[in-house]
Amino acid sequence: MKSALFWGLMGTVLVTTGASAANRKVDIINKTGMPMTHFYASNTGTNSWEEDILGQDVLNNGETFEANIDDGTGACRFDFKAVFSDGESLVRRNVNVCQIGTFTYNK
Repeated sequence: MKSALFWGLMGTVLVTTGASAANRKVDIINKTGMPMTHFYASNTGTNSWEEDILGQDVLNNGETFEANIDDGTGACRFDFKAVFSDGESLVRRNVNVCQIGTFTYNK
């Protein structure tokens, strides 16, 4: 897992105004240069990944999708996992989806 991709990618959180505790919608932006094939968001209190939010879709470089990250528990903190076309993944822990409106994956 210590590949160049793993060490070269950094998830950058951009805080936007207007995100409220009731709004858990986050724009996921891919600026990695590679297609994102899977995206997971799981409550930090769980030990497993929830379903793939992208489903059959692919998030190409430069594209954005809006993810509704609400598991019905009222939780604000989630772990994110993005998987890319080459099989590499990047996990970001403890993301507060109640305080951000955008999450960008960068090189």
